[in-house]
Amino acid sequence: MDVRQSSLQQWVHETLSHLSLPTPKGSLEVVSGDASFRRYFRQQVAAGSYIAVDAPPAKEDNPKFVNIAKAWFAQGVAVPQVIHCDFTQGFMLLSDMGDQLLLPLLEEKTADALYEQAMDALIPIAQINTSLDTNEIQQTLPLYDEALLEQEMSLFRDWFLIEHLKLELTSQDERILKETFTLLRESALGQIQVPVHRDYHSRNLMILDDKSMGIIDFQDAVMGPITYDLVSLLRDCYIQWPVEKVEEWVAVYLSKAKKAGLIGAISSGQFLLWFDWMGMQRHIKVAGIFARLSIRDGKSAYLDDIPLTVNYLYQVSGQYAALQEFHEWLRNRLSPHLGFELIEIEPNQ
Repeated sequence: MDVRQSSLQQWVHETLSHLSLPTPKGSLEVVSGDASFRRYFRQQVAAGSYIAVDAPPAKEDNPKFVNIAKAWFAQGVAVPQVIHCDFTQGFMLLSDMGDQLLLPLLEEKTADALYEQAMDALIPIAQINTSLDTNEIQQTLPLYDEALLEQEMSLFRDWFLIEHLKLELTSQDERILKETFTLLRESALGQIQVPVHRDYHSRNLMILDDKSMGIIDFQDAVMGPITYDLVSLLRDCYIQWPVEKVEEWVAVYLSKAKKAGLIGAISSGQFLLWFDWMGMQRHIKVAGIFARLSIRDGKSAYLDDIPLTVNYLYQVSGQYAALQEFHEWLRNRLSPHLGFELIEIEPNQ
């Protein structure tokens, strides 16, 4: 047990006693770490368990996490309840959502029902800013603006292309990237803007004991494009589905969003373009993040997820004339340096 874990253990015991909560049983059990600097532990108690979080305050924005958690929980979004927090030390005590991630449950026979459940859970998140009498929650979320979109896409250039692949970018490379990034940015900014979880995928969704769906890892939430969380879910970096199936699910969500009053007279074709191009922006960012996690943070396992991420870019760009130059750049310029095969799909009819 390291120093911070030992301090967290003492804090948890003191917190449970101070709040007159059930007596702890045994020591903290490691649950997981994630792509950030946070670590999660389970504290068993006489009548169940809690999750203790070690989130170093110099590395993590804990007040933002707590503000979003409390606001979303109060509005009925299925996020963990914040029992207590200590911003000075970077410790939190949360309700326990268990260990059952969505990812291992996704199979061909279960996917329709589970994704519909996940899409249903997205609607209350997107409605948060309109379901309050005040704007207090909206004000806690930064805008997914031009600067943030560009900053994210620059991770692809700086960390994936230059640091990971060791490419020396030519003026043509820079032009193609700039023009592609501009198209994707303008598409994102042109969408309906709603509260966005920003990492809504199968490793951040939990199936609870009552079979309902819990949501974790929401601390980077923003006000952003309505398709962002949907594409994070359906074009997950950790599992892939046939294009036709994904588009079927997109149509299901569009119907749900229209029924909920989130979307007006938007055609299915326009919404699918938003979805596809939003996925391009996200996967450009994620390829850069995966490379950075390996190079900077020593988390090399994320490199295994890059092939699917880059293939999403290749497949979707091939379906749109405006992205054809980027598609060809991926095939002709990037492919020889990747170490894996780019896979074609048939374009949309």
